[in-house]
Amino acid sequence: MDLVTGRASIDDLDAFVAELQDIGAEHGATVQGFDARYVVDRAHLERAVALADRAIDRGEAIADDRAMEILCYAAGTRQIEVALEIGLPRGEGPVIVLVDGGEERAAARAVESLLEPDDRPIGDYDTERVRAFYDVGAAELGATDAGIPALVRERVALLVVER
Repeated sequence: MDLVTGRASIDDLDAFVAELQDIGAEHGATVQGFDARYVVDRAHLERAVALADRAIDRGEAIADDRAMEILCYAAGTRQIEVALEIGLPRGEGPVIVLVDGGEERAAARAVESLLEPDDRPIGDYDTERVRAFYDVGAAELGATDAGIPALVRERVALLVVER
């Protein structure tokens, strides 16, 4: 799995997503974009990929498309419309694009050409946005030594049992 970070100016979200899909098809890779403000760390997306692949292998997928399945797991929801909130943002913003499989490095280079450089590290998330989306309340944070990233990864893992 390769993660490409940068800033995107997305006026036409459908057209931008189509470009990513074309890159994926050209290189035999899965390509899925995320609003970087929702990605708590690399392990968040690694777990989403692993669980999405397991669901696909077992014939228990939520979505018909691997990229969308990964998005649903990363969001910790079976509702595609809800999961789209953590997908690529319209307008200007920081993004992370996951590239997995196929000619991964070539696909990642093609994705890089669509983005402006950004030195924001993976895991530089918006705390309030993440807490609201994943419903991480003060009581939950106070009841554990685990931080927000661990709690989000738990939400991702719990999607498996929400059948």
